[in-house]
Amino acid sequence: MNIDAIQENLRRFAEARDWNRFHSPKNMAMALIVEAAELLEHFQWRTEEESWRLSTHPEDYHAVREEIADVQIYLLRLADLLGIDLERAVLEKMDKNAEKYPVDLAKGNALKYDRLRK
Repeated sequence: MNIDAIQENLRRFAEARDWNRFHSPKNMAMALIVEAAELLEHFQWRTEEESWRLSTHPEDYHAVREEIADVQIYLLRLADLLGIDLERAVLEKMDKNAEKYPVDLAKGNALKYDRLRK
C-alpha cells in the first residue's frame, strides 16, 4: 500500500469537493468511529464460526470489505491532517507491543500486559 499516494488522492478528492472545511481532525475521528461501528454491525449477531465463514456470503463479504475501506480512508485522512507518519507510528507501536507482550509470557494468553506474570 502506498500510503502517501492514497493520502494525496484523498486530499485532492476533498479539495475538489470543497470538503476541507469539514475535515477537521475532530470530525475525521468521529467519522472513523461511525465507520468502525458500521463494520461491527455486520458481525453483531454472528457466532465466532460464522464470522470466519463470512466469505461464503458474497453480499455480506462485499459490505464488510467496503466498511473496512471506509475505516482505512478516514484513518489515513486523519493521520494526514495531523501530520502523522502512519507507517512509522505503526512500526513503533508494534515494537512497543513486543516489549509489553513478550512471547514467553503472552503466548496463548489473552490477558492485558499489566496482568501478565513476570
